Amino acid sequence: MALLRKFFNQTRKPEGFLGRLMLSGMNSGHAKLADWGFAHLPALSVSAAVDLGCGGGRNAGELLKKYPAAHVTAIDYSPLCVEKAKAYNRDMIAAGRCKVRQGDVSDLQLPESAFDLATAFETVYFWPGLEKCFGQAAKVLKPGGTFLICNESDGTDPTSARFEKIIDGMKNYTPQEIEAALKTAGFSQVEIDHHPTKPWIAVLARK
Repeated sequence: MALLRKFFNQTRKPEGFLGRLMLSGMNSGHAKLADWGFAHLPALSVSAAVDLGCGGGRNAGELLKKYPAAHVTAIDYSPLCVEKAKAYNRDMIAAGRCKVRQGDVSDLQLPESAFDLATAFETVYFWPGLEKCFGQAAKVLKPGGTFLICNESDGTDPTSARFEKIIDGMKNYTPQEIEAALKTAGFSQVEIDHHPTKPWIAVLARK
């Protein structure tokens, strides 16, 4: 049980051998959820996008494919995730279309009003204070910019409640809590969709 707990705690900040094991399945394990989330994006003109909490880098790669004229910046707190995301997107990095860097979403060292789109997949559970972190996302978005949040949990499902007890620092949020935090952070429009058969939620916020 202790080893299992240590393994699941790698979800928050993968590191070491167990972190590598976790990352080995992260891109494929979250692909269906991420693709469902991507489907909620309206037609956008995107020249610059940022993926916050990029994990293994798959979603940054999908942004690069979805917006072929865009430059994508991928940020993660874990150096191991940065390493994995760089390897996953090595060709686009070489082409000058992608940058992967370590960073803290509560203090993004990124230029203000620089991005048309920000995304956060399966990551806000671990952010240190939604209002502060959402405020950072708002700061780096251009006026009228879009922020997509996609979670596997709606904050009420029993499975995620069990993981919340196992994973240090994890906090599940309801759609209502996310919406309130986004509006406090300066987002004027918030739309939320709940998957018809799963506890997945997709949140679209506009600055």
